[in-house]
Amino acid sequence: MKNMIKDAAILLVITLFSGLILGLVYGITKEPIALAEERAAKEAYAEVFPSAGEFQEQEVTSMEEESWKTEWAEAGFEGVDIEKSLAALDESGNVLGYVLTVTSHEGYGGDITFTMGISLDGTLNGISILSISETAGLGMKAEDVLKPQFAGKNVPGFTYTKTGAVSESQIDAISGATITTNAVTTAVNGGLYYFQSQLGGGSNEAE
Repeated sequence: MKNMIKDAAILLVITLFSGLILGLVYGITKEPIALAEERAAKEAYAEVFPSAGEFQEQEVTSMEEESWKTEWAEAGFEGVDIEKSLAALDESGNVLGYVLTVTSHEGYGGDITFTMGISLDGTLNGISILSISETAGLGMKAEDVLKPQFAGKNVPGFTYTKTGAVSESQIDAISGATITTNAVTTAVNGGLYYFQSQLGGGSNEAE
């Protein structure tokens, strides 16, 4: 019994000490990590909207609003979240369009988060991937294969194909990574839908 109490006490001390060390490490690294994430986000904003002089954060429509939650789900975007919305402004403060931070919860390896810049006329300037953990050699090709295909397109939404895109609204899927392709394409469509329904829309014409 004495040995059991002794072992339990030692284990408790080790656990408390480990927790203290982890807490100290977290406290030390928390701010640098936050700064690095903020810097990466700002670089992404500039990438998808290079003509903007500054970005002004907007309130995101809450999923707590039952009517919007229902509309969002019925539109097919239940697995997509709009994390942040910013107005892209020129040097005079005029709105040029919007930058959205979007997360898909339907990636093969977990969440996929990216920014997308949309001009007032509905043109998708492009996307910039912030976080992705798909399969190496397959889904991780999203940066090289999918990302360039969205840039400069003015369409109400995208579909993907495995047989070669034949219109502006079609995206060539990543070979062997349909789940990743679907997750990114659906999330981009979610961002466009949010822009069209919550931010004043655009003058998109179907191809």
